[in-house]
Amino acid sequence: MNGEPILLRTALAGFDKLWSPRIVTRVNDYEVRIAKVSGEHIWHVHENTDEFFMVLDGELSIALRDADTGERAVTLPQGAVFVVPRGVEHRPSSARGASILMFEPTGTSSVGDRHDPVPGHIDATVGHALG
Repeated sequence: MNGEPILLRTALAGFDKLWSPRIVTRVNDYEVRIAKVSGEHIWHVHENTDEFFMVLDGELSIALRDADTGERAVTLPQGAVFVVPRGVEHRPSSARGASILMFEPTGTSSVGDRHDPVPGHIDATVGHALG
């Protein structure tokens, strides 16, 4: 991180790959990541961390399933934020495409600790540097 302001729209314009988060900056032991998404991700769970989502553009749906509450979905319009609690299985998706910002501990896998098989359109990563 270079100590200069980062314009998210410029950062988003710098890549096209879907479901492949880019690390914008770091805050203590956390990373701020952005991603372009369209279609469905996979069911996965982060056992030891919550996952913060903010929709920068478009609309994101997150299907959730939990032993206590069953299965449900939340829809996040542009500007909305949502936190998936640690241990809750979830599957983000976007019918028309979206740009999102995520906040999670450094080294967190984009497919969680447990997950369905990873298809080719999803990047199983701990994040890529911008540029």
